[in-house]
Amino acid sequence: MALPAPLAAALVFLASGAVLVLEILGIRLLAPYVGLTLETYTTIIGVVLGGIAAGAALGGRAADAVDPRRLLAALLACGGLLALSTVPIVRLFGEAFEGEGTASALALALFALLPTATVLSAVTPVVAKLQLGDLRTSGTIVGRLSAWATAGALVGTFCTGFVLVPLLPVRATVIGLGAVLVLAGIGAGVAFRAFPGGGLAAVAGGAVLLAATAAAVGTRCTTESVYYCARVEIDDERPSGRVLVLDDLRHSYVDLDDPRHLDFAYTRWMGDALDAMRPAGAPLDAIFIGGGGFTLPRYVAATRSGSTARVLEVDGQLVDLARERLGLRTGRALAVRVGDARVTLRGEPTGSADVVVGDAFGSRTVPWHLATAEFVADIRRVLRRDGLYLLNVIDYGDLDLLRAEAATLLDAFADVRLVAVPGDDGRPAGGNLVLIASDQQLPPAVAPASRGAITYDRAALVDLVGEAEPLTDDDAPADQLISATT
Repeated sequence: MALPAPLAAALVFLASGAVLVLEILGIRLLAPYVGLTLETYTTIIGVVLGGIAAGAALGGRAADAVDPRRLLAALLACGGLLALSTVPIVRLFGEAFEGEGTASALALALFALLPTATVLSAVTPVVAKLQLGDLRTSGTIVGRLSAWATAGALVGTFCTGFVLVPLLPVRATVIGLGAVLVLAGIGAGVAFRAFPGGGLAAVAGGAVLLAATAAAVGTRCTTESVYYCARVEIDDERPSGRVLVLDDLRHSYVDLDDPRHLDFAYTRWMGDALDAMRPAGAPLDAIFIGGGGFTLPRYVAATRSGSTARVLEVDGQLVDLARERLGLRTGRALAVRVGDARVTLRGEPTGSADVVVGDAFGSRTVPWHLATAEFVADIRRVLRRDGLYLLNVIDYGDLDLLRAEAATLLDAFADVRLVAVPGDDGRPAGGNLVLIASDQQLPPAVAPASRGAITYDRAALVDLVGEAEPLTDDDAPADQLISATT
């Protein structure tokens, strides 16, 4: 007996939407263990698409072999149980694969996401089997169900990105989604008498157990922002020290008692450059691209009374965390604009900044649109004639990303220097590297050779760049440049 058309549409809508919700949440679940790169996104999306393809094929074959009504109930219940198991699986295997890059992302996605995507994607062909009572209308039925499945995927995608992730913890969303699927499976099981004996009780008991486990395993996050799993750790050696960890990487260090203390080497290099600007202690108008722990904005406020700082930070929840746990105090002297810096920088007046500090790069995540010649042109517009652009770049190996970014700045500014720790061959070693650029000739004091680093002047930087091409909006493979060498 065919299902009522509205019920059939609702079931494929639910199952397909659930797959996309879990795909997006899976990215958030895996990020604290393997980070986020283009390769990580690609791996997770590819695994889920593989599950969708396998589910469609296997579901259609199974529907021809067994009673599709009972199979439908089993698929919904099993899909819900597998969804509930996602959080415990990631937590169980995540630490074992932590920090291993693309291979780890693939392994975790195969364990946590592939089975669920496969089972839920089998729902649509099974429902289609139940609806196909007349071959003369088969095209209409299959097309309608396909449309409802796609609509479910679209709603799942938009609701997750715009509603669920900003409002709810990832675990809560996964538990809620799994519960809905299990309840749908139990309802279908009752209607179709699909679970003999104590089957219904076993499904319900398993769901409760898995939901409780997912809730109990905890989370690494102090805050689950729209972009990051963020947490704050206390420095064992410095009681007032706090480390901001985003996903799986140490991102910022803040001393609550002494904003002049710069713990990370690259922040000390930037601090040296800031100290060398103009008379010591004279106020500066500074723009910071990326807030993080707000280490350098607080440093400028502490070392140069009367300075103004405008921080362009994309993650509003990260700003709230910095206020709550990292001692951030905002006001006229230190103002924050929440939004993508590519957009918010356009609102900064021409010639309004003495210095622009770019610190939005991560060791795995590169916001490529903040690395291009077009963005650099807007930075030059905002800077005063004698202004300074400081840029933290993280790169390794052949330094392809550094070379491309240096080429971009060399095309735009009259003078560019690089501060980095040298390798055995005298060339920059990998890690954090600070580029310093200006339209005026830079005095040696602006880029001092200190703290284990040396300064490479413009000629040395030109030699390092070699044949590397500048990054543009039309051609900025920043993720590939850094990922190819890490």
